[in-house]
Amino acid sequence: MPDYKVYYFNVKALGEPLRFLLSYGNLPFDDVRITREEWPALKPTMPMGQMPVLEVDGKKVHQSVAMSRYLAKQVGLAGADDWENLMIDTVVDTVNDFRLKIAVVSYEPDDEIKEKKLVTLNNEVIPFYLEKLDDIARENGGYLANSKLSWADVYFTAILDYLNYMTKTDLVANSPNLAKVVDNVTSIESIRNWIDKRPKTDI
Repeated sequence: MPDYKVYYFNVKALGEPLRFLLSYGNLPFDDVRITREEWPALKPTMPMGQMPVLEVDGKKVHQSVAMSRYLAKQVGLAGADDWENLMIDTVVDTVNDFRLKIAVVSYEPDDEIKEKKLVTLNNEVIPFYLEKLDDIARENGGYLANSKLSWADVYFTAILDYLNYMTKTDLVANSPNLAKVVDNVTSIESIRNWIDKRPKTDI
């Protein structure tokens, strides 16, 4: 069995999909949580100087979606064929588009500009994406692709706490089909065990 390490800060955010996928497959991994004080010294040792980073048998790789896709194949959560993989990828990329649109507002340093951007985000962007994603989940019976569990569901569920943190809301509170996606993932015993034992963090 490969030796896995996940390098990230002591937050869920973009590192959590990797942790969820490894946990789902019952693949042991070192959950290496880097402090802000440690990061400057470690940054030059990481690909592209960023995290999260996945290390597999001593080889470090980056890019959270690519790493998640790789792990999904290891744990049996990829599609059965190219079309199913395309359906999964389109959803994951849509979720990431949604995340980036939220993040650009959440991390806006100018308060006046941020307030203006929040109006559009809350009144247009968030409702649009939630409606589309909820429709996808409804059409797929509580999953986000191919009417069965895939890494798209795990990815969305794992990153949801981060999206909720940035928006200061419970994004799936009024999206029953997305809530079903989350329930389908978090009710899996191996993922439930990870959630119960992981460090408690806001993000």
